Amino acid sequence: MTRLRLDSYLARIGVRGPLRADLASVAALHAAHVNAIPFEGGDPLLRRPVRLDLDSVQAKLVDDRRGGYCFEQNTLFKAVLEAIGCKVTGLGGRVRWMSPPDSPLGPREHMLLKVDLPEGAFLADVGFGACLLDMPLRLESGLEQRTGMGTFRLTEADGYYWLAARQPGGWRTMYAFTLEPQIASDFELGNWYTSTSPLTPFTSMLIMERLAPGARYKLIDRTFITEGRDGAVTSQTDLDSAEAFAGVLDEVFNVTLPVPAGELFQRLGTRDR
Repeated sequence: MTRLRLDSYLARIGVRGPLRADLASVAALHAAHVNAIPFEGGDPLLRRPVRLDLDSVQAKLVDDRRGGYCFEQNTLFKAVLEAIGCKVTGLGGRVRWMSPPDSPLGPREHMLLKVDLPEGAFLADVGFGACLLDMPLRLESGLEQRTGMGTFRLTEADGYYWLAARQPGGWRTMYAFTLEPQIASDFELGNWYTSTSPLTPFTSMLIMERLAPGARYKLIDRTFITEGRDGAVTSQTDLDSAEAFAGVLDEVFNVTLPVPAGELFQRLGTRDR
Protein backbone atom coordinates (compact mmCIF):
# COMPACT_ATOMS: atom_id res chain seq x y z
CA MET A 1 0.00 0.00 0.00
CA THR A 2 1.30 3.45 -0.92
CA ARG A 3 2.24 5.62 2.03
CA LEU A 4 2.17 9.37 2.19
CA ARG A 5 5.63 10.88 2.58
CA LEU A 6 4.46 13.53 5.01
CA ASP A 7 7.91 14.97 5.72
CA SER A 8 8.54 15.52 2.00
CA TYR A 9 5.16 17.19 1.61
CA LEU A 10 5.74 19.49 4.58
CA ALA A 11 9.14 20.47 3.18
CA ARG A 12 7.50 21.23 -0.19
CA ILE A 13 5.01 23.64 1.36
CA GLY A 14 7.32 25.02 4.06
CA VAL A 15 5.42 23.93 7.16
CA ARG A 16 6.91 22.48 10.33
CA GLY A 17 5.12 20.50 13.02
CA PRO A 18 3.75 19.65 15.38
CA LEU A 19 0.44 19.22 13.60
CA ARG A 20 -2.84 18.18 15.17
CA ALA A 21 -6.31 17.30 13.95
CA ASP A 22 -7.64 20.77 14.69
CA LEU A 23 -8.62 23.88 12.78
CA ALA A 24 -5.37 25.74 13.41
CA SER A 25 -3.28 22.99 11.83
CA VAL A 26 -5.64 22.40 8.91
CA ALA A 27 -5.83 26.14 8.18
CA ALA A 28 -2.02 26.45 8.25
CA LEU A 29 -1.62 23.53 5.86
CA HIS A 30 -4.36 24.85 3.56
CA ALA A 31 -2.80 28.32 3.24
CA ALA A 32 0.71 26.96 2.72
CA HIS A 33 -0.44 24.41 0.14
CA VAL A 34 -2.11 26.91 -2.23
CA ASN A 35 0.91 29.20 -1.92
CA ALA A 36 3.51 26.51 -2.68
CA ILE A 37 1.74 24.10 -5.07
CA PRO A 38 -0.08 26.01 -7.82
CA PHE A 39 -3.20 24.96 -9.59
CA GLU A 40 -1.92 23.85 -12.99
CA GLY A 41 -3.71 22.20 -15.91
CA GLY A 42 -0.77 21.50 -18.18
CA ASP A 43 -1.24 17.76 -18.60
CA PRO A 44 -4.80 17.82 -20.03
CA LEU A 45 -3.76 20.55 -22.45
CA LEU A 46 -0.76 18.47 -23.58
CA ARG A 47 -2.91 15.32 -23.86
CA ARG A 48 -0.96 13.66 -21.07
CA PRO A 49 -2.80 11.31 -18.69
CA VAL A 50 -3.70 12.58 -15.23
CA ARG A 51 -3.15 9.84 -12.66
CA LEU A 52 -4.73 9.91 -9.20
CA ASP A 53 -2.89 7.13 -7.39
CA LEU A 54 -0.98 8.57 -4.45
CA ASP A 55 2.43 7.58 -5.84
CA SER A 56 1.79 9.52 -9.04
CA VAL A 57 0.31 12.52 -7.27
CA GLN A 58 3.22 12.75 -4.83
CA ALA A 59 5.80 12.34 -7.60
CA LYS A 60 4.24 15.16 -9.60
CA LEU A 61 3.16 17.69 -6.97
CA VAL A 62 5.78 17.05 -4.29
CA ASP A 63 8.89 15.87 -6.16
CA ASP A 64 8.73 17.24 -9.71
CA ARG A 65 8.17 21.02 -9.32
CA ARG A 66 4.72 20.72 -10.82
CA GLY A 67 1.21 21.76 -9.85
CA GLY A 68 -2.02 19.97 -10.60
CA TYR A 69 -5.75 20.41 -10.81
CA CYS A 70 -8.53 19.62 -8.36
CA PHE A 71 -8.50 15.82 -8.39
CA GLU A 72 -4.73 15.70 -7.87
CA GLN A 73 -4.57 18.55 -5.37
CA ASN A 74 -7.37 17.32 -3.15
CA THR A 75 -6.31 13.67 -3.38
CA LEU A 76 -2.96 14.73 -1.93
CA PHE A 77 -4.50 17.07 0.66
CA LYS A 78 -6.95 14.40 1.79
CA ALA A 79 -4.07 11.99 2.44
CA VAL A 80 -2.21 14.68 4.37
CA LEU A 81 -5.18 15.52 6.59
CA GLU A 82 -5.84 11.86 7.29
CA ALA A 83 -2.17 11.41 8.20
CA ILE A 84 -2.47 14.00 10.98
CA GLY A 85 -5.61 12.31 12.32
CA CYS A 86 -8.48 14.17 10.63
CA LYS A 87 -11.71 12.54 9.52
CA VAL A 88 -12.03 13.49 5.84
CA THR A 89 -14.76 12.76 3.30
CA GLY A 90 -14.24 13.28 -0.43
CA LEU A 91 -17.15 15.04 -2.16
CA GLY A 92 -18.02 15.78 -5.78
CA GLY A 93 -18.83 19.27 -7.02
CA ARG A 94 -20.70 20.51 -10.10
CA VAL A 95 -18.84 23.57 -11.41
CA ARG A 96 -20.87 26.75 -11.98
CA TRP A 97 -18.19 29.45 -12.33
CA MET A 98 -18.69 30.00 -16.07
CA SER A 99 -22.31 28.81 -16.26
CA PRO A 100 -25.33 31.09 -16.79
CA PRO A 101 -27.47 31.11 -13.64
CA ASP A 102 -30.42 29.37 -15.35
CA SER A 103 -28.37 26.63 -17.07
CA PRO A 104 -28.78 22.99 -15.97
CA LEU A 105 -26.27 21.41 -13.63
CA GLY A 106 -23.35 19.66 -15.25
CA PRO A 107 -21.45 16.54 -14.17
CA ARG A 108 -19.33 16.17 -11.05
CA GLU A 109 -16.07 17.51 -12.45
CA HIS A 110 -14.66 18.87 -9.20
CA MET A 111 -13.31 17.26 -6.02
CA LEU A 112 -13.59 18.89 -2.61
CA LEU A 113 -13.27 17.72 0.99
CA LYS A 114 -15.42 17.71 4.11
CA VAL A 115 -13.28 17.72 7.25
CA ASP A 116 -14.77 16.95 10.66
CA LEU A 117 -12.80 18.75 13.37
CA PRO A 118 -13.34 19.41 17.09
CA GLU A 119 -14.44 22.91 16.03
CA GLY A 120 -17.11 21.49 13.69
CA ALA A 121 -17.47 20.48 10.03
CA PHE A 122 -15.45 22.40 7.43
CA LEU A 123 -15.09 22.52 3.68
CA ALA A 124 -11.45 22.24 2.56
CA ASP A 125 -10.53 22.72 -1.09
CA VAL A 126 -7.03 23.42 -2.40
CA GLY A 127 -7.95 22.78 -6.03
CA PHE A 128 -10.63 25.10 -7.40
CA GLY A 129 -8.55 26.87 -10.03
CA ALA A 130 -10.85 29.77 -10.84
CA CYS A 131 -10.96 31.09 -7.28
CA LEU A 132 -8.67 29.20 -4.91
CA LEU A 133 -9.64 29.18 -1.25
CA ASP A 134 -6.94 30.33 1.14
CA MET A 135 -8.42 28.58 4.18
CA PRO A 136 -11.12 26.07 5.13
CA LEU A 137 -14.70 27.31 5.36
CA ARG A 138 -17.17 26.41 8.04
CA LEU A 139 -19.85 24.12 6.58
CA GLU A 140 -22.66 26.43 7.59
CA SER A 141 -25.34 27.82 5.30
CA GLY A 142 -25.98 31.55 5.06
CA LEU A 143 -22.80 32.66 6.80
CA GLU A 144 -20.54 35.16 5.00
CA GLN A 145 -17.00 34.03 5.69
CA ARG A 146 -14.20 36.52 5.17
CA THR A 147 -10.69 35.15 4.63
CA GLY A 148 -7.42 36.88 3.93
CA MET A 149 -8.08 36.94 0.19
CA GLY A 150 -11.81 36.58 -0.25
CA THR A 151 -15.36 36.52 1.03
CA PHE A 152 -17.36 33.33 0.61
CA ARG A 153 -20.90 32.16 1.31
CA LEU A 154 -22.63 28.79 1.38
CA THR A 155 -26.35 28.56 0.70
CA GLU A 156 -28.73 25.59 0.43
CA ALA A 157 -31.30 25.13 -2.32
CA ASP A 158 -32.76 22.25 -4.37
CA GLY A 159 -30.93 19.65 -2.31
CA TYR A 160 -27.49 21.19 -2.86
CA TYR A 161 -25.01 23.39 -1.10
CA TRP A 162 -23.97 26.29 -3.32
CA LEU A 163 -20.60 27.95 -2.72
CA ALA A 164 -20.23 31.53 -3.95
CA ALA A 165 -17.41 34.06 -3.87
CA ARG A 166 -17.79 37.80 -3.69
CA GLN A 167 -16.37 39.41 -6.83
CA PRO A 168 -16.22 43.02 -8.03
CA GLY A 169 -19.51 42.48 -9.87
CA GLY A 170 -21.27 40.75 -6.96
CA TRP A 171 -21.63 37.16 -5.76
CA ARG A 172 -20.47 34.49 -8.22
CA THR A 173 -21.30 30.80 -7.74
CA MET A 174 -18.28 28.51 -7.73
CA TYR A 175 -19.90 25.09 -7.55
CA ALA A 176 -22.78 23.05 -6.15
CA PHE A 177 -22.34 19.89 -4.09
CA THR A 178 -24.03 17.47 -1.72
CA LEU A 179 -22.63 15.61 1.26
CA GLU A 180 -22.85 12.24 -0.50
CA PRO A 181 -19.43 10.60 -0.04
CA GLN A 182 -17.55 9.82 -3.24
CA ILE A 183 -15.25 6.84 -3.64
CA ALA A 184 -12.08 6.48 -5.70
CA SER A 185 -13.90 5.25 -8.81
CA ASP A 186 -16.16 8.33 -8.75
CA PHE A 187 -13.12 10.57 -8.84
CA GLU A 188 -11.47 8.46 -11.54
CA LEU A 189 -14.51 8.91 -13.77
CA GLY A 190 -14.71 12.65 -13.11
CA ASN A 191 -10.96 12.98 -13.67
CA TRP A 192 -11.12 11.12 -16.99
CA TYR A 193 -13.95 13.34 -18.24
CA THR A 194 -12.36 16.57 -17.01
CA SER A 195 -8.94 15.79 -18.46
CA THR A 196 -10.09 14.51 -21.87
CA SER A 197 -13.42 16.06 -22.88
CA PRO A 198 -13.42 18.97 -25.36
CA LEU A 199 -16.30 20.38 -23.28
CA THR A 200 -13.97 21.22 -20.39
CA PRO A 201 -11.57 24.19 -20.47
CA PHE A 202 -8.45 22.20 -19.56
CA THR A 203 -8.14 20.51 -22.96
CA SER A 204 -8.11 23.80 -24.87
CA MET A 205 -6.29 26.36 -22.70
CA LEU A 206 -3.59 26.66 -20.08
CA ILE A 207 -5.01 27.58 -16.66
CA MET A 208 -2.79 28.23 -13.66
CA GLU A 209 -3.36 29.91 -10.31
CA ARG A 210 -1.33 30.49 -7.17
CA LEU A 211 -2.65 32.14 -4.02
CA ALA A 212 0.01 33.98 -2.00
CA PRO A 213 -0.59 36.15 1.06
CA GLY A 214 -2.00 39.38 -0.35
CA ALA A 215 -2.09 38.39 -4.03
CA ARG A 216 -3.83 35.95 -6.34
CA TYR A 217 -1.84 35.10 -9.49
CA LYS A 218 -3.53 33.68 -12.59
CA LEU A 219 -2.21 32.62 -15.98
CA ILE A 220 -4.74 31.98 -18.74
CA ASP A 221 -2.87 31.02 -21.90
CA ARG A 222 -0.62 34.06 -22.45
CA THR A 223 -2.44 36.45 -20.11
CA PHE A 224 -0.94 36.98 -16.65
CA ILE A 225 -3.30 38.49 -14.07
CA THR A 226 -2.78 39.61 -10.49
CA GLU A 227 -5.79 40.08 -8.21
CA GLY A 228 -6.27 41.47 -4.73
CA ARG A 229 -8.91 40.30 -2.30
CA ASP A 230 -12.39 39.50 -3.64
CA GLY A 231 -11.10 39.20 -7.19
CA ALA A 232 -10.18 42.84 -7.78
CA VAL A 233 -7.73 42.94 -10.72
CA THR A 234 -4.60 44.91 -9.85
CA SER A 235 -2.62 44.16 -13.02
CA GLN A 236 -3.01 42.32 -16.31
CA THR A 237 -0.27 41.64 -18.83
CA ASP A 238 -0.38 39.92 -22.21
CA LEU A 239 2.92 38.05 -22.36
CA ASP A 240 4.40 38.82 -25.77
CA SER A 241 7.41 36.53 -25.81
CA ALA A 242 8.42 33.02 -24.88
CA GLU A 243 11.02 34.49 -22.54
CA ALA A 244 8.42 36.50 -20.61
CA PHE A 245 6.17 33.43 -20.45
CA ALA A 246 9.01 31.25 -19.13
CA GLY A 247 9.86 33.86 -16.53
CA VAL A 248 6.33 33.89 -15.13
CA LEU A 249 6.26 30.09 -14.94
CA ASP A 250 9.56 30.03 -13.10
CA GLU A 251 9.41 33.10 -10.88
CA VAL A 252 5.70 33.40 -10.05
CA PHE A 253 4.34 29.86 -10.25
CA ASN A 254 7.58 28.00 -9.50
CA VAL A 255 6.83 25.21 -11.97
CA THR A 256 8.65 23.40 -14.73
CA LEU A 257 6.19 22.03 -17.28
CA PRO A 258 6.91 18.77 -19.17
CA VAL A 259 7.66 20.56 -22.46
CA PRO A 260 9.93 23.56 -23.05
CA ALA A 261 8.23 26.85 -22.20
CA GLY A 262 8.94 28.24 -25.65
CA GLU A 263 7.29 25.29 -27.35
CA LEU A 264 4.17 25.60 -25.21
CA PHE A 265 4.04 29.37 -25.70
CA GLN A 266 3.86 28.94 -29.45
CA ARG A 267 0.90 26.58 -29.10
CA LEU A 268 -1.16 28.81 -26.83
CA GLY A 269 -3.92 30.75 -28.48
CA THR A 270 -3.96 28.53 -31.56
CA ARG A 271 -6.57 26.00 -32.60
CA ASP A 272 -4.15 23.12 -33.05
CA ARG A 273 -2.90 22.12 -29.60
